[in-house]
Amino acid sequence: MDIIIAASFLFFLSPLLLSAAVIVTLSDWGPVFNSHRRIGYKGKEFGCLRFRTTGSDATTDAHVTVVGDILRRSSLDKLPQLINVLLGQMSLVGPRAITKEELPHYGEHAYAYMAVRPGLTGHWQASGHNDVSYRNGISLDVEYLSKWTLRLDFLIMAKTLSALLSRHALLPKVDS
Repeated sequence: MDIIIAASFLFFLSPLLLSAAVIVTLSDWGPVFNSHRRIGYKGKEFGCLRFRTTGSDATTDAHVTVVGDILRRSSLDKLPQLINVLLGQMSLVGPRAITKEELPHYGEHAYAYMAVRPGLTGHWQASGHNDVSYRNGISLDVEYLSKWTLRLDFLIMAKTLSALLSRHALLPKVDS
């Protein structure tokens, strides 16, 4: 189901993705994507894709470009992760994709975390990622892992879509 939905999204969103890729490239002639190392299924590391949101010479997140700011606020920077879903590295819904350094914070639940694919969205993200403390976010991931159902995945997807649509309604309009 992940592959069918991800492929469909990529197909229908391809004009938007292509436009974003061109704009990111033209903003400072750097690479289109950033690939961050994350822990996936069975503890395998993979490159979690995002549109690049910082200057091509930036070494920290402090140099977010104007284009990058818009991509981040709209969560469009994460759309390349649909490719990770197609490659079987991620799922549409699951726990947050974490780094190897974050894994110990999951304590006794680290094995449960590695038994599934991280999600493009999840309980933590759909609960207001930026408004949830790190510790509470881990608790949400653990709760998701222990109470998983297909129904819960659909509820999280609906909640995510609702949040994205309301966020896009709040973005400032650009005058031409």
